[in-house]
Amino acid sequence: MVNFMLMISADLENLTNLQPQGGCDDPNFSYLFKLKCGRCGELSQKETCVVLNDTVPLPVGKGTTHLIQKCKFCGRDGTVTMIEGKGKPLTQEISESGKYAPLMLFDCRGYEPVDFVFGDGWKVESLEGTKFENVDLSTGEYAEYDEKGECPVMISNLRATFEVTK
Repeated sequence: MVNFMLMISADLENLTNLQPQGGCDDPNFSYLFKLKCGRCGELSQKETCVVLNDTVPLPVGKGTTHLIQKCKFCGRDGTVTMIEGKGKPLTQEISESGKYAPLMLFDCRGYEPVDFVFGDGWKVESLEGTKFENVDLSTGEYAEYDEKGECPVMISNLRATFEVTK
């Protein structure tokens, strides 16, 4: 069992607290990424989608997981289970320091997550407190104008990585 923390970073201009619409543990937020087989190293052709609300029973024993997938190359089964309560929003301070914020923890057995895809369903707030909801980051950036703060706001240079954690 290996745990992978999805870490995100971006350049935030006059913005802070970038996170999924319902917070870091949003039950309906779709996480899209590719999977690499831990046995043969084959990379999935399409992105895999996992959502906190969608669980499936484990084939052996008791319990549930968020994804069971068979490697198309070697035929080995693997699972991905999401672990709540470990994520934090990307703040202005973290962004300015060039560091990454932890978003979601994945318990992966037989697979390694790679290439996270930013999509829609994000929220962020301006430094003046204006909330921007249902932000779509699929183009790799977001730009708007904050009427309250009378300044442009922007998200650019989106980056994501998966770090092995204990």
